[in-house]
Amino acid sequence: MSDSEPQLLHLHTLKASCASCSVLELCLPIGLTGVEVERLDTLIAQRVKVKKGAALYRTGDPLRSLYAVRLGFFKTSVLSVDGREQVTGFQMQGEMLGLDAISTDHYACNAIALEDSEVCPIPFSNLEKLARDLPSLQHNLNKLLSQEIVRDHDMLLMLGNMNADERLAGFLLNLSQRLNRRGYSSRDFVLRMSREAIGSYLGLRLETICRCIAHLREENLVDLQGRNVKILDLPGLRQKVTGCHRHTEL
Repeated sequence: MSDSEPQLLHLHTLKASCASCSVLELCLPIGLTGVEVERLDTLIAQRVKVKKGAALYRTGDPLRSLYAVRLGFFKTSVLSVDGREQVTGFQMQGEMLGLDAISTDHYACNAIALEDSEVCPIPFSNLEKLARDLPSLQHNLNKLLSQEIVRDHDMLLMLGNMNADERLAGFLLNLSQRLNRRGYSSRDFVLRMSREAIGSYLGLRLETICRCIAHLREENLVDLQGRNVKILDLPGLRQKVTGCHRHTEL
């Protein structure tokens, strides 16, 4: 949790239970036995509720915990030398926050809640000790770190190979796939992030994002009204980005 603005966080001491969590099969315990899940469960003393707009942690805060997103949506971002925000990712249920802090013991970005959210903090020092005893847990942690590297590679591929329309199409397709894995509609969903944040993430200006939305509408691929997304032609959206990247989760 951020030391810089603790008043923004609303804490609740709740019984944390990995075994009964709705995103168990997407999170760190995936593939662990019941006994192993119980041992991991003992590390999570409480769940933390984070209000919309509040920081879970900020750049430079010391690493204490990794955070599994149980409910809600986050964005991660860094500030450039001249103070401009660069969005580096969007995280949803079942995904981990804080992995970037492992190399330096300090968080390398800001993690901001895009809606009222809830996370499970996993003290990193205790997690390391438990991972030494549970090879399956260490394997999962290694997979998470590898996925971060793959996401970085795919993001570079997107920025280097795709035009603006393709970047937005790939972004919407990626969200569609991730939401579908969590049991939500792959064709009808609500964006939790602003157009400005999407533009920052994709390396596009706001006016370019607006033009791209108009182009996708004209092609009858997507109907985007406000933050409500309806994918009208999912195969067509896939075809638009075929060959540009591997459709992995960015």
